[in-house]
Amino acid sequence: MENTEVANAVVENPYGLEALWEQGDFVAKSTLIILFIMSLTSWYVVIMKILDQRKLLASAKLAEQKFWSAGSIREAIERLPKQDVYRQIAEDGLRASQHHEGRLTNRIELHEWVTMSLQRSTQGVSMALTGGLPWLATVGSTAPFVGLFGTVWGIYHALVAIGVSGQASIDKVAGPVGEALIMTALGLAVAVPAVMGYNWLIRRNKEVQEEMGNFTSDLHSFLVSGARVAVPTAAPAAAVAKK
Repeated sequence: MENTEVANAVVENPYGLEALWEQGDFVAKSTLIILFIMSLTSWYVVIMKILDQRKLLASAKLAEQKFWSAGSIREAIERLPKQDVYRQIAEDGLRASQHHEGRLTNRIELHEWVTMSLQRSTQGVSMALTGGLPWLATVGSTAPFVGLFGTVWGIYHALVAIGVSGQASIDKVAGPVGEALIMTALGLAVAVPAVMGYNWLIRRNKEVQEEMGNFTSDLHSFLVSGARVAVPTAAPAAAVAKK
């Protein structure tokens, strides 16, 4: 009976992340801290960028619903919230069209002057959208190597300790080496979400910029010619295909 209880007893694992932190030296602890900071900041960038993209997509939907149904461009601007990005773009375009005449601008055609103004407005939004993405790319490309460095450092110290003690049994080798491999696993755990988040945000940024480009194109046409470019429907295209 006693032998059965001993056989069924749970053997406590002396190795693991907690033991790695407690027994690690300055380099090992610094590597863990760096990986933690990389993970925390990359998740922060992903979450904040998702919120920014959702806000801009909601603004695009609101502009499509309220802006173009107004009687005038000034009324359309007033329909949008004050801090809305699309309102700021429309105000910049309207201001450019109203202040085109001048010593420095009378040599530039109206449509070019409005185009440059709208480009400056949208470039600021595009720069804000891409902010933080280089950090995700950096984390995705360097985190595995940081983890690998921690693993190599841990294996080195484990082998040195084994050599000094003169005990090369399997329990003395496998435990410390397996514990050092935790660093590699942590590096991959940090890198994979960063890479996936980077690719997903890039795709979403293209969608946001496409919506913004459609709005600025229609706004440019309205400010220059007084009419919005008509969106082609599928019916005429189908009729042309039949001919």
